[in-house]
Amino acid sequence: MESVYKTDKGRVRQHNEDSGGIFKNAEGDRLAVVADGMGGHRAGDIASGMAVQYFKEEFEKIGPIADAETAEAWLSETIRDVNTRLFEHAANHPECEGMGTTLVAAVCTNRFISIANIGDSRGYIFNENGFQQLTEDHSLVNELVKTGQISKEDAENHPHKNVILKALGTEAAISPDLKTIVFEENDYLLLCSDGLSNKVPTEVMKEVLEKDLPLERKAEMLVNAANENGGEDNITIALMAFGRNEGGCG
Repeated sequence: MESVYKTDKGRVRQHNEDSGGIFKNAEGDRLAVVADGMGGHRAGDIASGMAVQYFKEEFEKIGPIADAETAEAWLSETIRDVNTRLFEHAANHPECEGMGTTLVAAVCTNRFISIANIGDSRGYIFNENGFQQLTEDHSLVNELVKTGQISKEDAENHPHKNVILKALGTEAAISPDLKTIVFEENDYLLLCSDGLSNKVPTEVMKEVLEKDLPLERKAEMLVNAANENGGEDNITIALMAFGRNEGGCG
């Protein structure tokens, strides 16, 4: 399994409120995480950074992940604990009032991927069935699309596109969406913040992943595409290639 993580502050923002990474445990399983922080002055990067650091620490302590039920239970419990930590931190630090973070995290073993998400950071799979979004945005526009009030096309340019309905740390209790999929050789998993998904069409993401290039170069091309299309937000991606060992970050 090969993996690459990249983050970029984009062309407009003064600093990067995204956090993330790809981590290994003692068993050789991987955890990929992308978090997009929000809140008051510098509170967004505190929220996303705290979330990712806690995930990293807990994953490095975890034992064998025997099955999808174990992976999903660990993701759910870790998200619950992170949410409590962030909520209490904001309550005890007035400068962090209102802080929160989206999160998409994937436990990747050599048999399956279990993925959890809160907010509008996304997970995609690219395999023989095409390029598909695995996660569902917890956003106002997605609810409007689901209830038939606007079309998917309208959602792309909706004035309230950035309104999130769920975020870690903003309420006392929260539950993620969870999903497990089996993967095969040459499948790709892409996790990203909305700095990528809002600026780069899925057709372009698919075209980049199809190219016969090193994984590191594909990741660079995705970040560059978001910047070329405006780069108004921070851009973060975690890209995994399964059944591969091409060198580079793996």
